[in-house]
Amino acid sequence: MTPPEVLISGAGLAGPALAHQLHRYGFRPTVVEKAPALRDGGYKVDIRGAATEVLKRMGLFAAARAADTGMRHVTYVRRDGRPIARLDANLLMGRRGDDLEVMRTDLTRILYDATATDVEYVFGDAIATMTDGPHGVDVTFVSGATRRFDVVVGADGLHSATRRLAMGDVALRHLGAHIAIFDVPDELGLDREEVFYTEPGRMVFAYSTGPDAPAKVGLVFGDAAPSLGREVLADRFAGLGWQVPRFLEHLRDADDVYFDALSQVELPRYSAGRVVLLGDAAHCPSPAAGQGTSMALVGAYLLAGELAAAVGDHRAAFDRYEARLRPYAERNLAFGVKMAGDMVPGGRLSLAVRNYGMRTLKYHPLKRQLIERITRPLHEAANAIELPSYPMAPVA
Repeated sequence: MTPPEVLISGAGLAGPALAHQLHRYGFRPTVVEKAPALRDGGYKVDIRGAATEVLKRMGLFAAARAADTGMRHVTYVRRDGRPIARLDANLLMGRRGDDLEVMRTDLTRILYDATATDVEYVFGDAIATMTDGPHGVDVTFVSGATRRFDVVVGADGLHSATRRLAMGDVALRHLGAHIAIFDVPDELGLDREEVFYTEPGRMVFAYSTGPDAPAKVGLVFGDAAPSLGREVLADRFAGLGWQVPRFLEHLRDADDVYFDALSQVELPRYSAGRVVLLGDAAHCPSPAAGQGTSMALVGAYLLAGELAAAVGDHRAAFDRYEARLRPYAERNLAFGVKMAGDMVPGGRLSLAVRNYGMRTLKYHPLKRQLIERITRPLHEAANAIELPSYPMAPVA
């Protein structure tokens, strides 16, 4: 029997994770990525709850744990830079047990290195057209090459081109905020520390994962923007205190700036014919949730397992994949909506209340219990699925 051929669009996190599992089951995965090489850069990502178990079953948990950022503290500061509160990073961010925080580029490299010798990667190309038929999907690439695949997987993110080709334009759910992230020299001497500064409708954060690492700066604002760009950011954050003027100077010359609206993907179906969506392409919860990476890993594990269990019946596999994943995804989407609403205080009163709470929390005798109670919804969302076990026998 010829191994089933699966085309995966996107070499971020979800795509290589799926390719890793499909190869173990005897499939022949091909990953196509429009970027000319594996993407570097990106920000910190969390691996929580069920996703840590996925990494263990993939045999990659030790490598991910070795790449943990080891962030130590989170500090909230006033306009003049004086601290409001300084708290333990793992406690405040709700990490428990085996939960990890790694740089996205490190996790991408771990997944790629685990698959590069067994999986075909095609960089600098993308899907141009797809024709779904009874015997496979005929794909024409931007390069002009043509091939037939048994299944096509769109793992190409929030603005998925694969989703658009298979399902048409899908309206994103905008959560009312925009975000930009870029590198700056670590002039503050941040060493595994993250600092937050907030004004009504705007939030700035900066962190570094080590003494020799650059600092990452994030700018978040809560009002509507006709477009996203450096000029818009300079306008929205003009006049702010702390280190913001210096950050805006670095923004002018920053090489790789991530801009986007905080948005979610909500679909009535994760598949159409022989095409199925994975990760943010199917159910982006927005960066506000902090769960996109975990959802991608869990989804990759489930999709590979169901394709293997279905032994060639893609329709049955897609149905079971969605039935298992959707309740977990919807729980995390709902959590993302809540977090986006809390991310940027809208007025001075709400900001003052939050700052007062932070200032007094560090002295509270039940500080740990209070923070664990506050972060319980995140912990519950991260664990809102029971992972099935799949047979490891190859399908071919």
